[in-house]
Amino acid sequence: MVELTVGQRQVTDDLDQLLAILPPPLGQSLTDHPQREELLEIVLDLGRLPEARFIHSTQYLAETPVSREMLQYAVDRVGEFSGDNRAGIERTLHRISALRNRQGTIIGLTCRVGRAVFGTIGMIRDLVESGQSILLLGRPGVGKTTALREIARVLADELHKRVVIIDTSNEIAGDGDIPHPAIGKARRMQVARPELQHQVMIEAVENHMPQVIVIDEIGTELEALAARTIAERGVQLIGTAHGNQIENLIKNPTLADLVGGIQSVTLGDEEARRRGTQKSVLERKAPPTFQIAVEMLERDRWVVHLDVAASVDLLLRGRQPAPEIRSVAADGSVVISRPEPAPQRSQVKSVPQRPSWRESGQMLPVVDANKEPLRANFAQLLEATLDAPTVGPNGEELPLHVFPYAVSRHHLEQAIRTLNLPIIVTKDIDQADVILTLRSHLKGESKLRHLAHIHHLPVHAIKTNSMAQIVRGLRHLLGIEDPSPAESADLSLFSPTGSDDELEALEEARLAVEEIVIPKGQAVELLPRSANIRRMQHELIEHYQLTSCSFGEEPNRRLRIYPNLSR
Repeated sequence: MVELTVGQRQVTDDLDQLLAILPPPLGQSLTDHPQREELLEIVLDLGRLPEARFIHSTQYLAETPVSREMLQYAVDRVGEFSGDNRAGIERTLHRISALRNRQGTIIGLTCRVGRAVFGTIGMIRDLVESGQSILLLGRPGVGKTTALREIARVLADELHKRVVIIDTSNEIAGDGDIPHPAIGKARRMQVARPELQHQVMIEAVENHMPQVIVIDEIGTELEALAARTIAERGVQLIGTAHGNQIENLIKNPTLADLVGGIQSVTLGDEEARRRGTQKSVLERKAPPTFQIAVEMLERDRWVVHLDVAASVDLLLRGRQPAPEIRSVAADGSVVISRPEPAPQRSQVKSVPQRPSWRESGQMLPVVDANKEPLRANFAQLLEATLDAPTVGPNGEELPLHVFPYAVSRHHLEQAIRTLNLPIIVTKDIDQADVILTLRSHLKGESKLRHLAHIHHLPVHAIKTNSMAQIVRGLRHLLGIEDPSPAESADLSLFSPTGSDDELEALEEARLAVEEIVIPKGQAVELLPRSANIRRMQHELIEHYQLTSCSFGEEPNRRLRIYPNLSR
């Protein structure tokens, strides 16, 4: 955890100028209001009571509904409404947004308070000074535009850079031809119509030689492409986008290019088995436009991704990145914390540090191919692996890290979770203690042999990808004896969703086995079920070391369970 000290924040809101556009009774009610400093916006809707919205509450300003005359009074005192139905008050940061009916007549106003907060970027000042492009994300009202305005001022006034602001709705530098003093020496380019924002972005780079471009609300594909063009020309880009987190941008095809773009890649059979994934996976297409992303969760608590490319890659692989969490303490200092890293095998709590399976010598490495032919010794290797002593008494370290090769990761994780086994499934073969694979892949799989040889890992094989076989294999790895065939099975192992239909069908099969097939030695037919549920029943029957088959025509196809006559 790191602490940085920042200066006190100063707030300029020009609130009196906003209250002056309201009808006198409404403006007067807020002039001396005790929560004046917490005012967020004023809502005037035709035929409804006028509202004042504060940070933690909403209050009515009058007992008389808003009339057309009251709306017109306010409209006459603000600037012109642009194509995005926004207007402002000259040389202030307030934003007036209009609601219109089908004929284009204004029937409602949202008067949002604009505040210039000096010192608001203390949490990320070091990142602003780094020269890297920064993307701000967050819900509406969390302070993205306020931070953007302060970043522009710091870069222009304190770091003496040439800064150009693309101010589409005049929200960053205020309404009118003269920008608000809050942006310092930064220059502002206004946009005639919102749909032209991307053109003005390119024009700024070509005509005004900026070192930094500041842009609010990147929301279209053209604007995302313009942002990439600007970044590739060596200009630092500071912007905001619609979305709370990086995951929102990944799922948004319009804005995904900001984080590198997403493409579907088809893997080869070998690579798909090695990763334990499907053949079609998502990967990042290009370097991200923004090197740094800041998720503004609250006004004083931000999540910082220092390497957007790494964070996106992890998310696409189903893993969670470990970004910085920056917050402001009561004394004004910035506290930087990082999530605890995933515990290493030697750091797992409640387990004493002991040598790993490999280091303890309990699991034998693949025989060196130079000394003996690897193919001839694979059977002996598997035999030695199965006969290895149990984990606890022999000093091996828990949990056991298993690298699945062509084995269903979903079934594997479900079995470990349900049986609460001390096993971790890893995608990194360098962290593995053993490779778990299918018996069919040991016959001619040169890739598997090579992996096992170069990493000195033992290989354990199971017959099929069924849940029963996977559970049996995991028990062997831990030295746990298999339960007797008559021992009742945990039905949640064989039901992926745990739905009532699945559990009912599995319970029917369990009762048939335990009360008729095993004790009486009689075959039993079950009720007709769908193909998916019959598959689950087959796996459950395999747990009892019995055989079963499906017969009949759909929709009356059902299972028949046979007794083991050799017992």
